[in-house]
Amino acid sequence: MFVKSRLITALAASAAVALVPSVALAQRQQQPTPEQRIDRLERQVQQMQRQVFPKGRPADTAGFADDPAATQSSVVTLDQRLDALEKQMADLVRASEDNGNRLRSVETGIGQMKNDEDQRISALEQRIAAAAAAPAAPAEATPEPSPPAAKGKTPAPKTPAKKTAQAAPAEGGPAPAAAEAMPASDPGEDAYSQGFHQWEAGQYDQAISTLKAFTQAYPTHRRISYANNLIGRALLDKGDARGAASALLANYRTNPSGERAQDSLYYLGQALMKLGQPGQACKAYAELDAVYGAKVRPDLKKLEADGKAQAQCS
Repeated sequence: MFVKSRLITALAASAAVALVPSVALAQRQQQPTPEQRIDRLERQVQQMQRQVFPKGRPADTAGFADDPAATQSSVVTLDQRLDALEKQMADLVRASEDNGNRLRSVETGIGQMKNDEDQRISALEQRIAAAAAAPAAPAEATPEPSPPAAKGKTPAPKTPAKKTAQAAPAEGGPAPAAAEAMPASDPGEDAYSQGFHQWEAGQYDQAISTLKAFTQAYPTHRRISYANNLIGRALLDKGDARGAASALLANYRTNPSGERAQDSLYYLGQALMKLGQPGQACKAYAELDAVYGAKVRPDLKKLEADGKAQAQCS
């Protein structure tokens, strides 16, 4: 009996010893692989992320800043900055296009100004050439009847009036019949003299009407340049400087070879001074010198010098 019990004990011990290695082997075979462990760790990390970052997964810099980089507020901020950059780029492109258009406009304007200047210079050269080729007309104006010729040549109306009043009897004394026959044979001369005497008496409106009627009735009369010049002077004397400038400029432009064209340029400068435009007055004096030069009468040359000093022409 004793032997049997010892045999059973020995068998049980042998079985226990045999089971220990098998259990250890089974435990070693059931250990997870590295991939399984990594998968398990990733699932755990994802669970933690859902708890820590309920608004979204963090970026790679999560943990190095207080706020995650991929939150909704950061995305909105980035969108706003991108919109601002796009708007700035659009503004720069628009400004560049505007500057290009302005540059083209400036170039076009400069080209137009150059063409205009060339045309004006060419016109002045043609006028100078025509004036140089034309016969000297002012010298022939001297023997005209004393009232219109003397009055047309001087700027002040009162002093020449006295001279003409004295000259008329002197010329009429020796040959009164010839003096009276001259107006009768030339009604145009009589009409011009009437307008001249009205201007001399200070009746500027009547003088302007009479002289305009004379220019319409006798457009080819030798006194036409005198009459148009005197119309401008009458307007200037009555205070209409703008109307005087227009009339005087028209007389010069339409008949630059007329006997009183150079007078119209001088009085044009005077009218421009009345209008407060000394720079334009200097241009009128400069054109008087450029077109007529040495042909300007000495008395008018002196008046022009005074006008230049008054306008402070360089």
